[in-house]
Amino acid sequence: MIDERLRLRTPEGAQLTLVPAGIMPRLVAFAIDMAIRIAIYIAAAIVLGLFKSISGGLMLILIFLLEWFYPVLFELFMHGQTPGKRTMGLAVVHSDGSPVTANGSIVRNLLRTADMFPVFYLAGFLSMLVSRRFQRLGDLAADTLVIHLDQGRRPETSVHVPERAPDWPVDVQDQQTLVAFLERGQALTPERRQELARIVYPELPDQDAERQALGVARHLLGDT
Repeated sequence: MIDERLRLRTPEGAQLTLVPAGIMPRLVAFAIDMAIRIAIYIAAAIVLGLFKSISGGLMLILIFLLEWFYPVLFELFMHGQTPGKRTMGLAVVHSDGSPVTANGSIVRNLLRTADMFPVFYLAGFLSMLVSRRFQRLGDLAADTLVIHLDQGRRPETSVHVPERAPDWPVDVQDQQTLVAFLERGQALTPERRQELARIVYPELPDQDAERQALGVARHLLGDT
């Protein structure tokens, strides 16, 4: 997947990292959603076949509703995820990282007609190729993008300590550093963790410095 990280800073000063989804995972998600709709069409055709006089009209109504409102309803009530996007770990959000709104979802999906032009979503495909955030025309108009969601659990270090309040004024950079130290600790050797902890607490022995740094990080995260 050809993806890039998008780093945003919120008004509160926190840094938010988004990973825009490339063409291939979005294509697979689209195929899954298409397969679901086709299955619904087949089931509906079997049932409506019992009512031959009105089956054609009802099928046209069903096609209209599914093609235009299937993605909108799922994106609004399933946190920006259709079943296909959920399977692929993707979600639709606004470009500032906020949840997609009704207006945003409706606009991006109504403009699928522009993305389809002239055939087989060629306009949307070319738009994603030239967009740094892999946005199709509907996304550009609605100010939305499709991102990867972090599906993994937060790793824990092998050293478990109670949370401890920091004994100095903690700024945003300190918070980010300590939280990263806690979350990435499992991938580090004990010696490397202790070496890093000594940067924060040079006056403490190695293991005490590590426990103190981990405890402060847990306090910042609100861990119990």
